[in-house]
Amino acid sequence: MNCRSEVLEVTVEARQVEEAMLALLHTILLHRSTGKFHYKKEGTYSIGTVGTQDIDCDFIDFTFVRVSSEELDRVIRRAVSEFKDALSSDGMGQISLEFYQKKKSRWPFSDECIPWEVWSIKVSVVNLANEQERQICREKVGEKLGEKVINVVEVINRHDYLPKMPTQSEVDNVFDTSLKDVQPYLYKITYQITDSLGTSMSTTMRRLLKDTLAL
Repeated sequence: MNCRSEVLEVTVEARQVEEAMLALLHTILLHRSTGKFHYKKEGTYSIGTVGTQDIDCDFIDFTFVRVSSEELDRVIRRAVSEFKDALSSDGMGQISLEFYQKKKSRWPFSDECIPWEVWSIKVSVVNLANEQERQICREKVGEKLGEKVINVVEVINRHDYLPKMPTQSEVDNVFDTSLKDVQPYLYKITYQITDSLGTSMSTTMRRLLKDTLAL
């Protein structure tokens, strides 16, 4: 299976990082989520509705639409907050949203996770000198986010690969069924920070260093 890869790039000031990432990640997940499956018998099911909610940004002239699931929002906010805290005030980084499906393996091997779509958002953080520059940035970032959202929708509307609808026994191989009100495709969020020397340090390496220093 070929994994699709899409890259989005944004330039923001530090206080806009969280809202910009939430807007883009939620936009993608809105189109990569379904209502909960309700199986009547094997092979027969109905799908619940997905509610939506308009979110107004505080530091960007922009309103985005997200799935009205507080559980999903908490998960996304936790990942974005960790990414924001790791970014320096004039740094660069990348946050990635990877969709995958599981392939069952025989005991004692763990299931194989096969990615089928990856969205990478490259972020550059700038320092602004005064309130006038911040106001201009507020408007410009809003315009750019609007363009990125249109880009996301265009890509998702292509008739590209999606995992086939699973049977009841296989639904956990395709969808995240842990949330009570929505069912996104299986996904994971990772991030990478580029330091002032231009070298990248992944979250995995950061945790490894942290664990080593704790010994």
